[in-house]
Amino acid sequence: MDIGQVIERLEIRKERLLGFLPEKRRLYFEELEKRFNDRGILLTGARGTGKTTFLLLMAKKRGYFYIPADDPLILDVSFYDLMEKVLTDYKGVILDEVHFLKGWSKFVKTFYDAYPNKTFWLSDSSSIVLQKSLEDLSRRFVIINLPLMSFREFVYFETNDVLPKIEDPFDKHQLEIAKDISKRIDVLSHFRKYKEQGTRPIYLEGSFKEKMKNIVEKTLYYDIPYFLKEVNENYIGVMRAILSHIAYSKIPTINIEAMCRNWGIGKPKVYELLNVMEKVNLINIVEKEKSTKTYTKGSKIFFQDPSLYYVYEGEIGNYREAFVVFSLKEKGNLYAQKDDSKGDFIFNGISIEVGGSHKSPKNSDFVIRDDVDFPIKNIIPMWTLGMLW
Repeated sequence: MDIGQVIERLEIRKERLLGFLPEKRRLYFEELEKRFNDRGILLTGARGTGKTTFLLLMAKKRGYFYIPADDPLILDVSFYDLMEKVLTDYKGVILDEVHFLKGWSKFVKTFYDAYPNKTFWLSDSSSIVLQKSLEDLSRRFVIINLPLMSFREFVYFETNDVLPKIEDPFDKHQLEIAKDISKRIDVLSHFRKYKEQGTRPIYLEGSFKEKMKNIVEKTLYYDIPYFLKEVNENYIGVMRAILSHIAYSKIPTINIEAMCRNWGIGKPKVYELLNVMEKVNLINIVEKEKSTKTYTKGSKIFFQDPSLYYVYEGEIGNYREAFVVFSLKEKGNLYAQKDDSKGDFIFNGISIEVGGSHKSPKNSDFVIRDDVDFPIKNIIPMWTLGMLW
């Protein structure tokens, strides 16, 4: 097959994909598009959050050539020759899931420098992709992350209602917006549904639990091997054990020593696995403030996607803290509180306690409560953190 035939087939596939895109798109896409001004961009984000949908729409709008890096078609020709032809005829190129392309950083660097008037946008599920090629590409490419879907976006998908953002849930003036929203919709009913299946637009297709389990499996077996020097079944077993512990343990920490004994591996390897699991969007690690240790013992560890606690029918109590982490880490500096009597977390200098509808503030500045609809004094309804974007 010659270059022209491959390009034609890729264009046909792009148009077919565009034809099947849902009419309703994530609200975050508007904000994302405003940030897509640089010539070199790497879009990261978990599987199923809408990266491909966004890039297809941008390819159509900007007249860029879209290449899914896992498409076997591109193996039939020289990728170098393919890129030269594409960059002759198009304003730019989009490489989706770039880590599937062997030697991608060398190709991108070469063509980025050789075609200074062309745009190069890449996507991948992990920012670690760029970190592995940091020396060559760090000064050329901007990293932009597409977060999981917010509660505000979920309400839009469910009702067509575009609710106002709550920019700062700890600001009493902003919380007046929360009171208005509570009068406008049944927030607790929608939030209960969101907690179970609302973090990714794929929920609209049905079978959310099965799709999420498949995403975890693909991440373990297809994504993680790209970021470790060696992978064996023992390492996969360790990561499965970590995920199981996160799902069912009442305490969101990992006993590293026990993990090493049970699986016969050293601490550095366990910490490496944890680091990679965070980079590929499986977990969030929340360290204690001002820790100077290379490996922070006692760090809190959660599913990065809080809905996984429901998917695996795990410890729902940890959902609350996981949701707070998922929401606030996008907006500032979040740490685990060293002294439990002062709360669970510190966010931008504010101490926070997290719990159910009757949780006391302890000695914290604010308590974030689940299953309450209205803010009162220093009591913040948990759902308001889902209105940040």
